[in-house]
Amino acid sequence: MRRQVFERLARRSLSVGEIADGLPVSRPAVSQHLKVLKDARLVIDTRDGARRVYRVDTRGLQAMRDYLDKFWDRALAAFKAAAEQEES
Repeated sequence: MRRQVFERLARRSLSVGEIADGLPVSRPAVSQHLKVLKDARLVIDTRDGARRVYRVDTRGLQAMRDYLDKFWDRALAAFKAAAEQEES
């Protein structure tokens, strides 16, 4: 469910009600998912009158990518070392 919420926001900014439309969960449930995503710095919100509009936080997304790239770099280095060891 959280991934669906995030994917909707990846397309465009939305309010909680707009995010909840068509999902099999309540608005309060969507709000809880948004809180987790916000705490993880993956979404941010701004006030638009009486409602909050959510969008993807590109800075948080970049930080997550940088973090995950470290694992990819390590995996590639380990693969290279294994391939070189197998060659010799």
